[in-house]
Amino acid sequence: MDAQTCLKKLGYVGVLAFATVDGGGAPQVRNISAIHYESDGLYFYTARGKDFCRELLADGRVQVLGYTMHKEMIRLWGRAVPVPEEEQEHWRDLIFAEQPYLSNVYPGDTRSIGIVFQLRDFAVEYFNLGVRPIFRESYVVGGGELRPKGYLISDRCIGCGACQSVCPQRAIDSGSPFRIRQENCLHCGSCFEHCPVSAICRQEGGG
Repeated sequence: MDAQTCLKKLGYVGVLAFATVDGGGAPQVRNISAIHYESDGLYFYTARGKDFCRELLADGRVQVLGYTMHKEMIRLWGRAVPVPEEEQEHWRDLIFAEQPYLSNVYPGDTRSIGIVFQLRDFAVEYFNLGVRPIFRESYVVGGGELRPKGYLISDRCIGCGACQSVCPQRAIDSGSPFRIRQENCLHCGSCFEHCPVSAICRQEGGG
């Protein structure tokens, strides 16, 4: 798996959830399908009068989520910016050509009411719930930034195996200290809650 394959999978999903924060700090989520995919990013269209557009122009931070029929969760996060003015028509026409229904929503020249944004510097998280153990990986595209998540076992580990016995995915290997296989970790916190010596640390990355 890699970032480019994740983008292809999102293209098959079609309708993606875009999350932003409004001026009052409240979370907002929209389903967006007016999207064009490139190997190094995506472009999407929205009307200037929409709250979604104003939130993007004011802040730009966005998270994008898609879920495939194979139980794969793919999430992007980064900062969306309008494409340069001289490129707006090109990307807008491309999106309308790929999504014919948009001509019913914005017929003729009314499509000019919209702005095309690009997301090219972002991080990707791939999370497959359809396999056992589960599988997850993260990737960076352009200037995107990964945030540490999940749990680590510190040198305070006494090797008792309590964490290993309560892991739903059996993602903890014996050792000194024991080790969590990050690609198979659910981030559920069961090991963290059951460690008798508080040897397990939460990575405070957010996202």
